[in-house]
Parts: sequence; C-alpha cells; structure tokens
Amino acid sequence: MTRGIYRTRIIGGVVIFLFLGLLALRMEIIELPGGQIRTAGERTAGPPLPVPPPERETWMNIYQQGRKIGYTHRITDRREKGVRIREEVFMKVRTMGVVQGIVVETENDLDAEYRLAAFSFRLKSNLFAFQARGRVSGDRLLMSTGTGGEERRYDLPLKEPVHLAQGMFTRVAAAALTEGQELTLPVFDPMTMGSRPVKLSYIGEERREIMGKNLSLRKYAVDFMGARQYAWLDRDGGVVREEGMLGLAMEKTTREDARAGPAGGDEIDLTDLAAVDAGRTISAPETLQSLTVKLANIDAGHLMISGGRQQYDPAGLLVIRKERRGSGKADSAGQLPDREAYLQATPFIQSAAPAVRDRAEAIVAGSAGDEDKARRIVAWVFRNIEKRPVLSVSNAVETLKNRAGDCTEHSVLTAALARAAGIPALVEAGLVYQRGKFYYHAWNAFWLPAWGGWVTGDAALNQFPADVTHLRLVRGEAEKQLDLMGVVGSIKLEIKDMSR
Repeated sequence: MTRGIYRTRIIGGVVIFLFLGLLALRMEIIELPGGQIRTAGERTAGPPLPVPPPERETWMNIYQQGRKIGYTHRITDRREKGVRIREEVFMKVRTMGVVQGIVVETENDLDAEYRLAAFSFRLKSNLFAFQARGRVSGDRLLMSTGTGGEERRYDLPLKEPVHLAQGMFTRVAAAALTEGQELTLPVFDPMTMGSRPVKLSYIGEERREIMGKNLSLRKYAVDFMGARQYAWLDRDGGVVREEGMLGLAMEKTTREDARAGPAGGDEIDLTDLAAVDAGRTISAPETLQSLTVKLANIDAGHLMISGGRQQYDPAGLLVIRKERRGSGKADSAGQLPDREAYLQATPFIQSAAPAVRDRAEAIVAGSAGDEDKARRIVAWVFRNIEKRPVLSVSNAVETLKNRAGDCTEHSVLTAALARAAGIPALVEAGLVYQRGKFYYHAWNAFWLPAWGGWVTGDAALNQFPADVTHLRLVRGEAEKQLDLMGVVGSIKLEIKDMSR
C-alpha cells in the first residue's frame, strides 16, 4: 500500500464519529426538558406536555446524495402506563474507501406523559460493538455502557424528568408553533455522555410528494451544534421526511420498499464528501515549520482554534508552528491546572482498565522520562493497530482488544495508554492535509514540561510532534467533537503561506 493510499484509509475517522452523532440525534438522544419557545427575541411559556402517540409502525428509507443506503423501522406500542418505542436501523456506508454494514437498535419505555422510564441502545458494525442502557430512578438516571466485554456504570443527576429525541417532534407539534417561533431543547447523548442544545424552528407549510401522494406538510429546521437539518411532519405530527448534512435524508415508505435493500454500485464516500479543498499542493508536509491559512464560514467562538502552537486572528488567519523541545518555559509550564482531570479514566478513554494499564506498563518499561514514554506509546500504537475505518463508538478497551481502527480509535487508545503511564493526555480533532484536500482527523496532545506544555503526537501517522497541517478545531473528550457539527460542509480554507 502506498503512503498516499495508507493515509487516506486512516484519516477521516472523525467524519464517522459525526455521522454516528447525527444518527444518535435521530435515534437515541435523550431530551432534557425545560425547552422554551422564542419569537422575535421574546420567551413565552413552554409547550404543553405531549400526548402519547397511538400504536404506529413506520418504515423509512435512508438516502445519501439521493442513493438509498439503508432503512429504519419503528414500532410504537401503547402500554397500560405509557408507551414503548422500538427502532432498528440498517445501513451500508462507504467511508475511507471501504463499504461497511451497521445495525443500530433501540428500545425505550416512556410513561404516560411521554417521559423516559428506561432505554437501551445497541450499535454493531464489522468489528466493534457499543451498547448503553439506563433507567430513571427518582431524580437520577442510572446508566451503564458496554464495550470490549466490560460494563461500566454511571449515576447521572436529573434536575427534571427526561424525554427522548423521538419526543422532540411530538413536543414541537403539541406546541403548535407559528412561523418565526423556535423551541430550544437541551439534549443528552449516551454515545458521548454529553449534552447540547437542539433548536427547532417552524418554517411553514410546504407541499411534497410522499409515497405517491401530494401532501401539505409542516416544515421545521433542526439546528444541532450549528448543523442544520430539516424535518417535514404530517397532520398527525408524524415525521415523513428528514434531510441533514453530508447529503443524508430519510423518507417514509412501505415495508416492502424499505426491505428491498440499498442501491448497488459505486457508493459515495462520506470522507470525501466532508473533505475541504486546499486549493494547492503541499509537498512533504512533515518538513514544514509553519503554515498560514485563511479560514471562512466558521464560528470560532464554539471552537478551540487559538492557543499553543496555533494562533488565530479575528480576520480569519490561522498560523500553525511546529513545536520545538525547550521552546517554552519549562519551570512555569510544569504546573498544569487540574492535572488530575487529564489523567483520570473516562467512559471512552478507559485508562484504569487492567488491560490498558498492563499494556502501558509494558510499553514504557525502562523509559527515560515522560517524553520517552509518550514517544514509545505513539510508536507502539502506530505499529500494532491495523489501519482500517471502523463504524463504532471509539474507545480504548475495544481498540486494544481488536487491534484495528481509524484515527479516532488510535487517538483514544493513545490517550488511555498515556494516562495509565502517568502522562496528562487528551484528544484533539480538526483537519489534516492529504493530496490536495484537508480531511477530518483526530490525534493527541501530551503535557510535557520540557516542551513548554502541550505537544502534539499522531499515532495514526507515527508523528511526534504532529506536522503543521494538523489544524486543531476542538480539544477534549468525545462530547467536544460534536462542536465540529457546525463546521462540516461549510468551512472554507485558503493556504496563504508555508515555510520550511
């Protein structure tokens, strides 16, 4: 495999993560109540509680750029004290040149006021699997996640009862919004263990042909982390069509049509769809000492563009300089605020797992300080993790077990191994250059006083420090990568200067 093909097969994993995030928004995000209707800047009373829907079975085709890639099947059953919603998603998705199948299943119990009582979420792809389940107990949400054969439990406080994403449109339909009104709902996503606001705006009536019938539908805009999607509801409040980023769409259909299977032929690659044109060629990017680019169509306030090796000005110019050992003030840099936060285990960076601790101990045995440890960890992950795209929720335990993954698997495993070895570490995500385009990518940062603070490393590409074509947009846990939602498909980039 040539270096160019190799890089294309490993970079772009962040797009898979964002794609799954959109799927989660559609399937399994939990809505925290307290949403408010806004009109012309004024806040009015919240929407009335929804009425549980009647028994219903819905089939929808899933399209990408107009080509069918899968379908969803939802069954809503009325219960004595509420409702049960079961949903299945089947898709074939092309990412980084590889077509993969993915199955997502959810089952949710709601009470008579459409509030969550219990839920389960299961995702299965070629190698990896992820599951989460939970139940409401008083003012707590008791959750557990399963990855790599291990189950971890979480106890989350609730200020109010919680609802499901499936209830978002029931809520908005019950609110009977008029044109210009908006309903904003905070949401919690079990795939990232984080919450973000979702804004639903009523656009107006629109006629569309659905299943051979010309229908008058209510059209809503759905804004999630700056990514705009659209939904069309029928008179009963049922969703009959949705359109989102990366050319994704869903439309109501019959059982027979849904189960007919995806379209054959050349599938469109998600990674290529999201790539940003560089406008010119960068030869030997690893030899660059600095890179200056002009960014447009981004909201820098939601991102972490400036800081450390990157400097961003209000005019949109971003300068990235290659890190050098000893370039910072090691005496002051040695004090990292909240150091323990960058060493502790998290749901996806499981640095306390026995397998991760044992592997880290073996990798760094006999090392000469934190820098040597970090270099060894980057090199070990590069050599031992097979480079292949994976449709799953990236986590260190499963990556170590399966020894395969794309850039997101490499970065979470690297962070976990570093933390287990006593090095503060985290994940960064943004864009990296490859053959005339910038692709969405994830890598790491390590806290090394000898380097003046945070220094980058890319285990997927075996770089320490990472080359200057790594443009950081976010830093942190999986939940922070959702901030990229508003960037994908809109950001523009122009290379202004390079120095070697």
